[in-house]
Amino acid sequence: MTDLTRLTAAEIAARIASGEVTAVEVTEAHLARIEAVDEKVHAFLHVDREGALAQARAVDEKRERGEELGPLAGVPLALKDIFTTKGIPTTVGSKILEGWIPPYDATLTKRLRDADVVVLGKTNMDEFAMGSSTENSAFGPTGNPWDLTRIPGGSGGGSSASLASFQAPLAIGTDTGGSIRQPAAVTGTVGVKPTYGAVSRYGMVAFSSSLDQGGPCARTVLDAALLHEVIAGHDPLDSTSIDAPVPAVVEAARNGSVQGMRVGVVKEFAGEGYQAGVMQRFNESVELLRELGAEIVELSCPSFDKALAAYYLIAPSECSSNLARFDAMRYGLRTGDDGTKSAEEVTALTRAEGFGPEVKRRIMLGTYALSSGYYDAYYGSAQKVRTLIKRDFEKAFEQVDVVVSPTTPTTAFPIGERADDPMAMYLADLCTIPANLAGNAAMSLPCGLAPEDGLPVGLQIIAPAMADDRLYKVGAAVEAALTAKWGHPLLEEAPSL
Repeated sequence: MTDLTRLTAAEIAARIASGEVTAVEVTEAHLARIEAVDEKVHAFLHVDREGALAQARAVDEKRERGEELGPLAGVPLALKDIFTTKGIPTTVGSKILEGWIPPYDATLTKRLRDADVVVLGKTNMDEFAMGSSTENSAFGPTGNPWDLTRIPGGSGGGSSASLASFQAPLAIGTDTGGSIRQPAAVTGTVGVKPTYGAVSRYGMVAFSSSLDQGGPCARTVLDAALLHEVIAGHDPLDSTSIDAPVPAVVEAARNGSVQGMRVGVVKEFAGEGYQAGVMQRFNESVELLRELGAEIVELSCPSFDKALAAYYLIAPSECSSNLARFDAMRYGLRTGDDGTKSAEEVTALTRAEGFGPEVKRRIMLGTYALSSGYYDAYYGSAQKVRTLIKRDFEKAFEQVDVVVSPTTPTTAFPIGERADDPMAMYLADLCTIPANLAGNAAMSLPCGLAPEDGLPVGLQIIAPAMADDRLYKVGAAVEAALTAKWGHPLLEEAPSL
C-alpha cells in the first residue's frame, strides 16, 4: 500500500472522496509518522490526537451519508501556534502564555474546521514570531529535516519542518518579514504570503499589525493554492480584511504558464552576502523562465536597500505596543503575586520571566523608537522609507507582471551559528521584507540544491496586491519544468529521518 504520508494534499483528498481510503486511516498514518520522527525534528509543540481523529471520523461519516466533500476534506494540517484554537493550548512559542487555553477559534482556524481540514496540532515557532531560525522558541529549537543540526527557518520553522519531514501534507504559517517564505526556502517546500489583508488576522496573536499575514505552506504549488482558497476571504471581525473576491489561485495553479509574461529581476537583490550556490540556482531559474516563454526585464528599486533598516524600526515599534497587553493581569503567566507586591511590580516580574531575550530586545528597540523626541527621527522616517518601497514596486509593476529573486541570501545555517549576532540573523530576511512593507503577495518555491552544501534554495516570486493568482501561475510553470528536469520532486532527495 502507498505510504499515505508521501501523497500530496490533492491526492489525499481525491482518495478520501472516492472511498479508496478513509480520513481516519490518513490521520492515523500521519499521527504515527509524528510519533516516529518528531522526537528528532521537534516540529510540534502540541499534538491533538483525539481532536484530529474526531475530525477525521466526522469526514468519513459525511462521505457515508453521501454529502459532498470540500476540496481538502480529511486532509491533515499542522497549524502554527500563533492562531487561537478553542480548547487547545496556544503559546506563541512563549513562556508567558505556557498552558493558556483559548476560549475561541481564530477565523482561520474556524475556516479550516468548516472545510473539514484535520488539524493535527500546533507547531513550534520563534517566540511571538520574532526570529528567522525557530531558535527563539521558549520550548527549544526545531531541526531542519535535510540536516537536523541546521535551522528550518523562522519564525515558522515548525510548520516548514512538519512538511519536509512528511508529518503533515499542509501547514499554516504567518509572514511579518518573511516567516512563511524563508522557512519554505531552506526546507525545500512551498510557502505563500498572500496580499496583506487577504487572510483574516482575527485570533492571530499580534506581533506587528501592519505587516503580519497568515498564509498557506505545502509541498506543491497546487496544494498551497487549495489551502489558500480555504483560508482567504473577507472577515468583518478584522478591520484590515480586504472586502474583495479571492483571486482564482487554484485555477492558476492548474494552468501554470509564463508564456508572454514579463518577469522582473531587481539588481538590488544580489551582491555581497549572497551565497554563490544560491545565486547559481537563481540565475538558472531566470534562464528557465526565459526558455518557458517569459520576457526578462532588469529593474532597479533603490529603496530596497533601506528595507531592512525600516522594518527593524516599524516591526519593533508595533510589537512594543501590541505586547503591552501581557501584563500578568488578564491571562498567561503571573509571577511574584504573593500579596506583598504592587501591580506594577508583578507586571515587571512577570514580563522579565515570561519574555525571552529577542522579544525583550525588540520591545526595547520599539519603545525607544516611539519615545518623545525620537518618534519622527526613527519611526516616522521608517514609514517614509516604506512609502518609497511601495512606490518602487508600483513603478516595477508598470513594467513587469511579477518580480523574482532568491528567497534567502544563504541556505540553512547551523543551529547556534548566529545566536549571538542579531544583525547576521536579521540579514536572513533581506529579500523577503520589501514585499511585507508594501503589502504585496509573494511565494517561495524550491529551485534546486546549492552545490556547495546540498541544501535547498528557494525562488521568490512577488506579485502586486490582489494579484496572488500570478504567483501560482508562474510557480506552477516553474515547478512543472523543474520536476520534469529532476525526474522527481526535490524533497525525494532529502535524507531519511
